Amino acid sequence: MAPVSRPTRQRVLDAALVAFSERGFAATSLDDLAGDLGLTKQAILYHFGSKDSLLSAVIDRTAAELVGLFDAEVDRSGRGFSRIESVVRVTFRLAARRPEVLGLLRQVSRLGDPHTSRLASGLGSLMERATGFLDAEMDAGRLRRHEPRFLLLSAYSAVIGVATEPEVMRAMGVEPTLRSLAQARAELTSFLSDALVPC
Repeated sequence: MAPVSRPTRQRVLDAALVAFSERGFAATSLDDLAGDLGLTKQAILYHFGSKDSLLSAVIDRTAAELVGLFDAEVDRSGRGFSRIESVVRVTFRLAARRPEVLGLLRQVSRLGDPHTSRLASGLGSLMERATGFLDAEMDAGRLRRHEPRFLLLSAYSAVIGVATEPEVMRAMGVEPTLRSLAQARAELTSFLSDALVPC
């Protein structure tokens, strides 16, 4: 018996995630996407209605995946800096194994509303949980006091920059490889430790 292929909707979402991440939303045409998948443009439109609807579906699925991934990691990790270290490790693992996920975050942030609001809404529970954790750990004295949202934004920017901008890394004299990604993770972890762990 021949293997059953993934449903068309799932194949389109997977391909759109990669295309939007690598080429950008504006540079990705539904015709090109359909050609890559061996489908017609009409087949994509049957499932999604428009290119904007397809992007919305990709954002929703990616946000749900990220929330699930990080919620599971947080549930397994400890308190204080060990949890932060664990989340950084998972983020860099994601960057190495599925760079298109972080690439989509980068691309969506460049598009502006309504797409950035949709992504922020999808990640809202994750961000609230993270800021609540940081506040509680700072109140307990296990982490130094900083503004949690800016701390998250700084860590996000560092990871996204390293994980999704290989040309910037090359311009800085660092060849983007798994080894350099691991080194970047270690440097970010050390930086965060110096900034957050009380003496």
